[in-house]
Amino acid sequence: MARGDGAAAGTAAGWRFFLLWLAGIDLRLTILAVPPVLPLIHRDLGLDETSVAALTGLPVLLFALVAVPGSLLIARLGARRALIAGLVTVAFASAGRGLGASAPMLFAMTFVMGAGVATMQPALPALVSHWLQSRAALATAVYANGLLVGEVLAAGLTIPLVLPLVGGSWEWSFAFWGVPVLATALLIMLGTPHAAPHAAAPRLKWWPDWRDPRTWQLGLVQGGGSALYFATNAFIPDYLHATGQPALVNACLTALNSGQVPASFVLLLLARWLAGRKAPVILAALASLLSLGGLLVAVPAVMIASAVIIGFAAAFILILTLALPPLLVPPEEVHRLSAGVLTISYGLAFFVPLLGGAVWDATGFTATAFLPSAIGAVLVLVLGATLKPVRVDG
Repeated sequence: MARGDGAAAGTAAGWRFFLLWLAGIDLRLTILAVPPVLPLIHRDLGLDETSVAALTGLPVLLFALVAVPGSLLIARLGARRALIAGLVTVAFASAGRGLGASAPMLFAMTFVMGAGVATMQPALPALVSHWLQSRAALATAVYANGLLVGEVLAAGLTIPLVLPLVGGSWEWSFAFWGVPVLATALLIMLGTPHAAPHAAAPRLKWWPDWRDPRTWQLGLVQGGGSALYFATNAFIPDYLHATGQPALVNACLTALNSGQVPASFVLLLLARWLAGRKAPVILAALASLLSLGGLLVAVPAVMIASAVIIGFAAAFILILTLALPPLLVPPEEVHRLSAGVLTISYGLAFFVPLLGGAVWDATGFTATAFLPSAIGAVLVLVLGATLKPVRVDG
């Protein structure tokens, strides 16, 4: 390859890494813009606690329910166009959540927005496989880093920056966060070519192969990590209030969510050596189990440190499992394996915390608050030990 050709290829790869990172940010940007303004929504719309819980949990459920239809869209349109469609849907639905300042519109547009994100999620690993197959582990770490950065941006900037810019309106804050999502869609649309399938190529399959053990293995491992994260996030506040430590809520939640970002940077640096290996997954599960015990110790420094480790471990597990479909199957199969994995994963992430809440209500024993988190960590530990090593070339 001539030097000019190599430079052009490097520039194209860098551009695609950047677009993947932006799309990763958009996976969570509009969803995590909700918690900071929940008190305003609660005040203006008169929602009860059940409605608030449904509003925050609905996107996670949709991630599970719409992953397979998203696979169908990818098979028919291609991963690039499906990603663009998902981004445009998320952008306009995010803005639409505030139209009329009504609960029906808020829930309807949240449903549409969640469906858009659920389409994006299997599209990204498929696009990684098409755009950067020889560097799939690094590309996955890049968009997963974006996902975590998106969480931090929305959670951290909505109150101090966005609300003052939009006159304190939660409705306009949702529209604000839709703008960068739409911008990403335009950049991908105008800045990358559409690769039309060869005329003689067979029509892509879209239905996940539920008989493939890898679908269930990866889905349960990823779901265990997701249940660990979502359940710990959900139950830390109530647990600390129940045990007379409400002052620690903000510190522990901040530690849990901030702990995720370093995990993505570690994998950005070491993706080639860590992806496709089961030892890092097993170590992350063990660390999270030990740290769940640390949350039960009434020592603030230990609890905060434990929350950091849990956040790090959960993100570590998520990124390592997201990287596997492009490493395990050909590019034309990645979308349907990813869809099956995401269906199982987010199904667990939705239902396991519900189980934990039911157990706590039934027993009244505060320590059971972290039972669903422990179930998730044990799933990762047991099934992670059965993962077969995968060779990573780039």
